[in-house]
Amino acid sequence: MLFRWGRYVLKLYGGAMSRATLVRWYLEELQVPYEFVLLDMRAGEHLQPTFLAINPFGKVPAIVDGDLVLWESGAILLYLSRRYGPPLDPAAEAVQAQWILFANATLGPEVFVEARREQAMPRLVGGLDALLANQPFVAGDQFSAADVAVGSILFYIPLMLKVDLSPYARVSAYLARLGARPAFQKTMALRSAAQPA
Repeated sequence: MLFRWGRYVLKLYGGAMSRATLVRWYLEELQVPYEFVLLDMRAGEHLQPTFLAINPFGKVPAIVDGDLVLWESGAILLYLSRRYGPPLDPAAEAVQAQWILFANATLGPEVFVEARREQAMPRLVGGLDALLANQPFVAGDQFSAADVAVGSILFYIPLMLKVDLSPYARVSAYLARLGARPAFQKTMALRSAAQPA
């Protein structure tokens, strides 16, 4: 285990083109020191006993933070927010969790499954567009882990699906705000540029 300033450094495991990138984005936002352990997914490093001891399902991302081993990007974001983020009251924490779960359980599956996309886009992205008329971020006035979860899905809609989001002007402005953040530029922008066409 690495030590920095007398304490361990959180380890984040992921592939070059994986959802570990969004966890890196949030770690950079929080300015939490971490070591990124890049697994060669094509070579099957995520299926070797060393990594299966961390996540028995062989999926990334996963983190090791001291004695805690955690996988699933949404669970990781919630943990990082509670451990390293600004304190939230129970209601604000619940709203943040709602949006992280929405991103992973509703927005992503509905938009990225072709059979559902045509109906899902106006309902879900249109709903976000209406919400963003009244607040700058999905969970309210402040950037949070919820924006990492929702924003990362939204960023990949035009990149991976070649779907134009310009009809959703507020969503487009929201993505521009997120994309201008230094932590995004350091992590997600690199992945966006590397994303295959």
